[in-house]
Amino acid sequence: MSNPMLNVAVTAARAAGKVIERNVNRIESLSVASKQRNDFVSEVDHQAEAEIIRVLRRAYPQYGFLAEESGPSGNDEARWIIDPLDGTTNYLRRFPHYAVSIAFKRGESLELGVVYDPGKEELFTASRGDGAQLDGRRIRVSPMKSLEGALLGTGIPFRAHADIDVYLETLKAVAADSAGIRRAGSASLDLAYVAAGRLDGFWEFALKPWDIAAGALIVQEAGGMVGDLRGGTAYLDDGDILAANPKVFIAMAERIRPLLRSRPIRAAKAKI
Repeated sequence: MSNPMLNVAVTAARAAGKVIERNVNRIESLSVASKQRNDFVSEVDHQAEAEIIRVLRRAYPQYGFLAEESGPSGNDEARWIIDPLDGTTNYLRRFPHYAVSIAFKRGESLELGVVYDPGKEELFTASRGDGAQLDGRRIRVSPMKSLEGALLGTGIPFRAHADIDVYLETLKAVAADSAGIRRAGSASLDLAYVAAGRLDGFWEFALKPWDIAAGALIVQEAGGMVGDLRGGTAYLDDGDILAANPKVFIAMAERIRPLLRSRPIRAAKAKI
């Protein structure tokens, strides 16, 4: 990787990954709190986030942060967007699908993204205009031409007031023709899987910027499309996201968009 900022972000992600994996055999003794119903945070989340911020701040003290656990700080025109452990519930149950997610956003533009799976030691990266890679090898979205036979990823709403009924309508709309739906529990990693062609598409409601910023850029740099569920590009603001290869994206959008008329537009509740 010749991009110095991307190199630093990778160093930060790997440092966080060491914290995460170092604690995987002492999960039962970890301090765990509930941020809200069914939404957990552990001491590992906090330690991994502190390690990421330490590495990034040492290299680039002029930039701000939007981090899941510590919130916004510093320069909000150029900032790192961080999820230190996306998939905390999976991690706490030893379900092996979780990741570190780091993005850099300048103004309205996502400039780089890193999604690191420390359990499988897989590193997904992208910088704007330079393509997307998995462990240093170029990746592309799948060549799937329609929903028929497509393998899709999703996230089932679990928070209160999360529009489960509308979500189930969208699920029915795309499930019938697909080869299957996977709900694995880490949006950043699911998006990276879209970029690598492991999934043909992904959609979810009510995510936060740190869940999707890095993965969204990786999908785009792998030749995919990313948008909100209404056909626009406000996914970082409203938290509703659709990502897929171009043909599957269009097919999914045509099925999902008409079902959202009753769903109010919500902000993702994190200034980006």
